[in-house]
Amino acid sequence: MSMKWVYLPKKMGCIVGIDYGSKRTGLATTDPQQIIASSLASLPTTEVLSYLKTYCKEVNVEAFVVGQPLQKDGTPSAIETEIQHFIGQLKEVFSECAITRYDERYTSKIAAQTLLESGIKKKQRRDKSILDRISATLLLQSYLDFKSNML
Repeated sequence: MSMKWVYLPKKMGCIVGIDYGSKRTGLATTDPQQIIASSLASLPTTEVLSYLKTYCKEVNVEAFVVGQPLQKDGTPSAIETEIQHFIGQLKEVFSECAITRYDERYTSKIAAQTLLESGIKKKQRRDKSILDRISATLLLQSYLDFKSNML
């Protein structure tokens, strides 16, 4: 009797993108194959860790990508100190997950332009939570594209 070997690929987890803000934070996630980014949520920043704890109980999360806001000249943005504090908390709670930083320059402007071109009514465009979710999705998709081009 001969044996057949079956290769079972390692089960990949999702990646969560985080567009951190002082008041509100946008979140996005990938599919398990880490190909496509989708909007997840926009929350008051104080609620993000609690939300992620619950989310990670339901979904296999492999890593987090936290936006790195840089000035045009490449120097860190004023919010960087807050982001570093948040990353410290993220590492404490999710020590088994990788945390990567990724340049988020222009994601908010691109998100605003995307909203404008989408035909969404002006009143809905004023809802900053939509902008936060789009920004997080753009950040994460840009990271995925960069990562796939590196392979």
